[in-house]
Amino acid sequence: VCSTRRCGADRSSARTIRKRTEQSALFSSRGWYRKKYRSGTGIEVKVSVSISKIFERYPYLQKYGSLIPVHSDDVVEELKGIFNEDFSQPHRKVMVQHLIQSYQRSAGTAMVKGFRVNYKRHVLTMDDLSTLYGQNWLNDQVMNMYGDLVMDSVPEKVHFFNSFFYDKLRTKGYDGVKRWTKNVDIFQKDLLLIPIHLEVHWSLISVDIKQRSITYFDSQRTLNRRCPKHIFKYLQAEAMIKEKRDFLTGWKGFFKMNVGRQNNDSDCGAFVLQYCKCLALGQPFSISQQDMPKLRRLMYKELCHCKLSL
Repeated sequence: VCSTRRCGADRSSARTIRKRTEQSALFSSRGWYRKKYRSGTGIEVKVSVSISKIFERYPYLQKYGSLIPVHSDDVVEELKGIFNEDFSQPHRKVMVQHLIQSYQRSAGTAMVKGFRVNYKRHVLTMDDLSTLYGQNWLNDQVMNMYGDLVMDSVPEKVHFFNSFFYDKLRTKGYDGVKRWTKNVDIFQKDLLLIPIHLEVHWSLISVDIKQRSITYFDSQRTLNRRCPKHIFKYLQAEAMIKEKRDFLTGWKGFFKMNVGRQNNDSDCGAFVLQYCKCLALGQPFSISQQDMPKLRRLMYKELCHCKLSL
């Protein structure tokens, strides 16, 4: 069961708080635009007021807890209907982008305190969801819930391992994780997805059960040979315990290098989640660094909806 809810203040007080913070953001937005674009037409004030009304009309804050997943294209379309004018022109689009960013940065307006996303055993707070904003590092809570959404989209074929699985395997050996699959026969699956978190970097190992292949994905294209070896030993131990001796041999290891590559120090987690989605759904690896802002917003929405956009 998936749900989003607000905690603490009642609905009326929450609306009052939201209204005040939206107004404060509106004034700062007006000031920014009036100072930068003195046209004398007052269009900046009209646009600011219209954007405020758009946010009031469509429950972005109630639905997502923040304005993080809102894109300027969404607002541009609404403004076109309000003014019957084209706001997709570069100079106008820049204006809209800056106004939205001022809302996102304004204290109180950017987030609804107490907002929660509940899905199965997962609970995401605004602190968790905010890791999808800008170039923040994704945390374990986001990685694990999104991974479960991937798994639940094709539950008979895919098993997603918790992000703490590999570290436990690496430090405690098979005995430390043997109970993690007591209710799952991984050898009946087509695909295993194992996120790897080493210090400050996320990578991924996928296991194709039918092809007996272990593939390492790293958006920084680092060759880490230890991770596949640990997973190979785990598969052998699991095959012995589950009496699946056909899976003791025949495994091959690969490093996937021709996939999307990050060119910063913050998007590794986002790349890993997109690798998971592409692999599970059989989609091509058409992602790139330039897609990350859009994909971060999409993943934010998917988490709030508790469902992947297929």
